[in-house]
Amino acid sequence: MNDWFAPGNTTISSAALNDRNDGLLDASEPAPYEVHRGAAAAPQLVVCDHAARRIPQALNHLGLAPEHRASHIAQDIGAGNLALALSERLNATAVLCNYSRLVVDCNRALTDQSAFLDVSDAIEVPGNRALSAQAKELRATAIYRPYHGAIDRELERLRSLAAAPALIAIHSFTRYLDGHERRWDCGVLWDLDGRIARPLLDGLRQSGTLLVGDNQPYSGRHPEDFTVDHHAEQRRFPYAAIEVRQDHLGTAAAVERMADRLHGVLQPILDDPQLYTLRP
Repeated sequence: MNDWFAPGNTTISSAALNDRNDGLLDASEPAPYEVHRGAAAAPQLVVCDHAARRIPQALNHLGLAPEHRASHIAQDIGAGNLALALSERLNATAVLCNYSRLVVDCNRALTDQSAFLDVSDAIEVPGNRALSAQAKELRATAIYRPYHGAIDRELERLRSLAAAPALIAIHSFTRYLDGHERRWDCGVLWDLDGRIARPLLDGLRQSGTLLVGDNQPYSGRHPEDFTVDHHAEQRRFPYAAIEVRQDHLGTAAAVERMADRLHGVLQPILDDPQLYTLRP
């Protein structure tokens, strides 16, 4: 299955359809992003940069074998479904990218080499070898800019509800990467603003059944990160990025359990009206 979402769960907005770039995406292919619960009135936005493993037909699978296109190098397995489930529980809007991180990584600056990986977890990506500036721009125009434009539009809409809407970014990680084991069950990533991250860390650790990383297995302070930095940190909006190990998201039931767990800790944090102010 090439989709992260269940049919009927998402809304294709007119903006998403207008954002389609026929230079790369065929008319039969999905728009670059999906907006879920687009009219939701909660002052939070859930985003998922790596929700899908889809590759535009014009790119001929990037030369990858089927097992690699279905693996963690192509998407954050389970993250899209978790973002949707959390969006439902929070009654919040979600924006999810519809195409693989291997086409263009929407959590990187376009000037970053890792935005167009030609090797990922020791797997070569032939279709990304020696990409020209024109080829990179085509992907950015078709997918990257429309996705980030959708996030901007939703945050601007939510500013009518709160001076500083909250951004919740959902990711997942594989237990083993480059030969190293990452034992954390989940992690919370943050940098300058801990208003959501600190109580979220405390709450997730409280039961003692999860090994929760503080800026692990990745760091919110790493300069490669883009989405949270660009859309929330620079605007001084409250935020947190949540990483969940992929073996905790392997089934629909597992996704629901993790969504319940995250929601149980997040909701009281997000219920505080004092949260929705600009970081000093």
